[in-house]
Amino acid sequence: MAADQLDDNPAGLAPDHRDFVTALATGLQVIRAFDAAHPRMTLSEVATRTGMNRAKARRFLLTLHGLGYVRRQDRYFELAPKTLQLGYAFLSANNYQSVIRQHLEHITEATGESSSMGVLQGSDVIYVARSAAPHRLMTIALSVGTHLPAAATSMGRMLLATLEPQALDTLLSGLTLERYTQRTVIDPTELRSHIDDARERGYCIVDQELESGLRSLAVPVHNMHGNLLGAINVSTNAARVDRKTLKQKFLPLLQQTTRDIANQVS
Repeated sequence: MAADQLDDNPAGLAPDHRDFVTALATGLQVIRAFDAAHPRMTLSEVATRTGMNRAKARRFLLTLHGLGYVRRQDRYFELAPKTLQLGYAFLSANNYQSVIRQHLEHITEATGESSSMGVLQGSDVIYVARSAAPHRLMTIALSVGTHLPAAATSMGRMLLATLEPQALDTLLSGLTLERYTQRTVIDPTELRSHIDDARERGYCIVDQELESGLRSLAVPVHNMHGNLLGAINVSTNAARVDRKTLKQKFLPLLQQTTRDIANQVS
């Protein structure tokens, strides 16, 4: 077989195939070991999750750390935002970003407000697409790759609401809630109630909990097969847009947008 010719095998290579690269498979296994229920782990925890011995897990973690895909803090390891680049390759190849960005731009044109799409990474929401309005709402500059605390954001809470109950319980039990404004919810029971409400209603409004004057609305977005892609939001100035306008004008627009995206993204 020529060097540049691939086996016609739709099922993929078996692990014992001569062309199967075990080290690559193991590295991906380490990355996949981190999830919503295990956003930060020690070396021993990674070894247990992957079924490796500590020495082997250590080598792979340090390699991923050296490449920038894993962050290290004291005894703990967690995925770094650079892992999103792996997903960006897939999104770009499947034209996801172009489709999503066009819909976000339509939301901005229709409302005059910024719109974004985010995904959940551990206890953070990571921005993967964005359409910014001319006016600036937050003290920090938001862009693709920005990560914010899921518990204090509309997209984050909406995505937390999509987790299985056990995974959500595990994540919340290890979460330290930080106060950002006087309105920030820092009581775990109250936060869980807000997340449950978002799951039941299918949308989430967060009102000045991350920054004073920042009010946002988010809904989940799926592909045509019903698989979760993330959440999209619209962010507004609380003095300019009241909650009634969010629900009566902006919510139907976001819901229609999610239907349009589902019809276009496989």
